[in-house]
Amino acid sequence: TEEKEPSNKRVRPLAKVSSLVNLISPSKNGAVRRFGQTIQSMSLRGGDSKSPGMSLKAGSKTAGPTPTKRRNSTLWSETLDVHQKSTFSTKEIKRQEAIHELYRGEQDLIEDLQLARKAYHDPMLKLSIMTEEELAHIFGDLDAYIPLHEDLLMKLMEGTGPDGTVAQIGQIVIDWLPGLNAYKGYCSNQLAAKALLDQKKLDRRVQDFLQRCLESPFSRKLDLWSFLDIPRSRLVKYPLLLREILRHTPPDHPDVTSLERAITIIQEILSDINVRKGESECQYYIDKLEYLDDKQRDPLIDNCKTLLCHGELRNKSGSRLHVFLFSELLVLTRPVTRNDRSCFQVYRQPIPVLDLALEDLQDGEIRMGGSFRGAFTNGEKAKNVFRVSSLDPSHGQSHTLHVNDVYHKQQWLNCLRTAMAQQQGAPPRVQQGEAVRAKRRSSTVSATISDEETNENCPPVYVICAKIRDQETEKL
Repeated sequence: TEEKEPSNKRVRPLAKVSSLVNLISPSKNGAVRRFGQTIQSMSLRGGDSKSPGMSLKAGSKTAGPTPTKRRNSTLWSETLDVHQKSTFSTKEIKRQEAIHELYRGEQDLIEDLQLARKAYHDPMLKLSIMTEEELAHIFGDLDAYIPLHEDLLMKLMEGTGPDGTVAQIGQIVIDWLPGLNAYKGYCSNQLAAKALLDQKKLDRRVQDFLQRCLESPFSRKLDLWSFLDIPRSRLVKYPLLLREILRHTPPDHPDVTSLERAITIIQEILSDINVRKGESECQYYIDKLEYLDDKQRDPLIDNCKTLLCHGELRNKSGSRLHVFLFSELLVLTRPVTRNDRSCFQVYRQPIPVLDLALEDLQDGEIRMGGSFRGAFTNGEKAKNVFRVSSLDPSHGQSHTLHVNDVYHKQQWLNCLRTAMAQQQGAPPRVQQGEAVRAKRRSSTVSATISDEETNENCPPVYVICAKIRDQETEKL
């Protein structure tokens, strides 16, 4: 089955960072997408309720809205009687509330994983709405993770005393966390899974089924992808939940050291998942590149493990291009469709980042003379423009590219400068024009820098962010 590019309802600004994250359709309006984005920025919300043909037919009679199913939101302290509550300090109550939130979240996750199988996967298979192979590709081993989370629930229950408190949770979590590595494969497949789901939603039977589910109380007004994305959303909450428990734990409590260690472990796990996902997303787009000539396929493309950013820009003639900045190559393409399959036709020869020159063109520095069709009137001064070119005489390439706004122009400049600095083994350059001047020095110097020197002496093109901030964690 051919896969179509996943769709998104909105374009998000580039997050500083990178990998469990935006499973992306080509960015519109010059927006930049960075890869691998962190799992906390990666949500692929929406889609089911917005697919073509999802709304009920005009004139059809529908019953009034059915109340959505409500989740149990009882606080730990609400389970205590007045006498019991008076025996605990305010800080201890807050600590137990935080532990209870972790426990209740695991219960909710298990319920959602079971629901995804029972309410979506199994009925679509039984009704032949999708094939078993398609469902396996979209759902992965989702229900296989249920025992993992049931195990944590069991350990928390075993660690609960007669008074309803969990005295020490740190070591329980430390022993359990390595099991989350099982999510590496699931998270790495999300981009392809979302693409296939978007393609299948063009089928009327799939649309109708998903719409009926969305209108049912069990869905809580969440679409299918929201359920499929819940494990990813849960993963990025663990550091927050553990920090909240630690925040309400007295400094002299024996749990402090264990909780600090648990936070370090989960950050390492998320970082590993980010790397794996970033590599998977990079390969996804490499596989979608289409070459007009075998000579266009630069051998460096096989070394690319990271897609730093990509998005839609316009060239000097006003043509829309989809530009990919890989760790080793800058690739300009034209989005095309082949046999109902979206792909990217490579435009001109890819430019190795090592041979790349970058110029930040000031607003008004160039008169386009109407070159950007639809964007400029005749003779109007261009804004938000930069130029990339190859210092290799055999390429003889220079591309003046237009971005829709100054914010996204700066995102492109930052990504390009950092990629160039990494390849040249030097710190990223901030001042305008420095990247160009540095590159125009002896190119033989850059060529002598080994991969080992590059990795050791300069920062990575993007940082795998394992530190999850409150505002980056989404509420389901």
